[in-house]
Amino acid sequence: MPGAALVTGARGFAGRHLVDRLQGDGHEVLAPSSDELDLLDAERTLRFVADAAPERVFHLAALASVGKSWEAPRRALFENQEMALNVLDAVRMSAPSARVLLAGSGEVYGAPSELPVSEVAHLRPQSPYAASKVAADLLGALYADVWQLNVVRTRAFNHAGPGQSDDYVIGTITRQIAEAEAAGEREVVVRTGNPDAARDFTDVRDVVAAYALAIDAPPGVYNVASGRAATVRELVEIARGQTAIGIRHEVDPARVRGHDVNEVRGVAAKLQRATGWQPQIPLERTLADALEHWRRALRAAPA
Repeated sequence: MPGAALVTGARGFAGRHLVDRLQGDGHEVLAPSSDELDLLDAERTLRFVADAAPERVFHLAALASVGKSWEAPRRALFENQEMALNVLDAVRMSAPSARVLLAGSGEVYGAPSELPVSEVAHLRPQSPYAASKVAADLLGALYADVWQLNVVRTRAFNHAGPGQSDDYVIGTITRQIAEAEAAGEREVVVRTGNPDAARDFTDVRDVVAAYALAIDAPPGVYNVASGRAATVRELVEIARGQTAIGIRHEVDPARVRGHDVNEVRGVAAKLQRATGWQPQIPLERTLADALEHWRRALRAAPA
């Protein structure tokens, strides 16, 4: 059986899917709650890692909302880099042979000068969240260079799927539809931000499959991306074919970001060469499964 794997942020959206994937692969998985492992406490983090002695460490814990990072930029910048620092330092001091994956973000590239974006593109963060992920990424590179830790830094572009919060575009589109269905409406007004913003979406189950493979790749940085971009307008059109009720699409000014990037899509050729990873789940299924998640959640909610 593969050695123990520690997953931080295991109760989060991607974390839950990663735990399922690793357990399916036969790993013993350590999935501590925030009460069991306070990553902002360096001493507690060190003790936990020393006691657990993991062979693999997947660091997914983060304040992950771009929008919310604008509301509390200091918190996003401090906590995301502090958690990454404490994890890396704990591994350095008590489990130096462990392999570490730092789950980063395609947001670090900001407004790219050319598409698709590869790992050699300049880092131009356009939000406090993105800046915090740049800091964590650079810390990972530092610990790999100076202390020879086995650190893989992934930069995942937008991921979506069942269980995602409605803070994110596919989550909010599918939740609005499911709520209208549950209320017996014949039509739903789906409100989104900029309908022409185009992003590279990968199903979360493909993303965690990439993580499970990438942690054993040579240390370095790897994009996790589909290579295709879809606009918000296109997402609504896909969702239109997955419900019996009518959809009217409106732009909600409150959801439009003042500092946004028109189009982002990445290239994951480096990861594919190193691991053989390829995304398997089409965007249509991602939306269908996200919609079905909200339908089940609403049926299960107390009246």
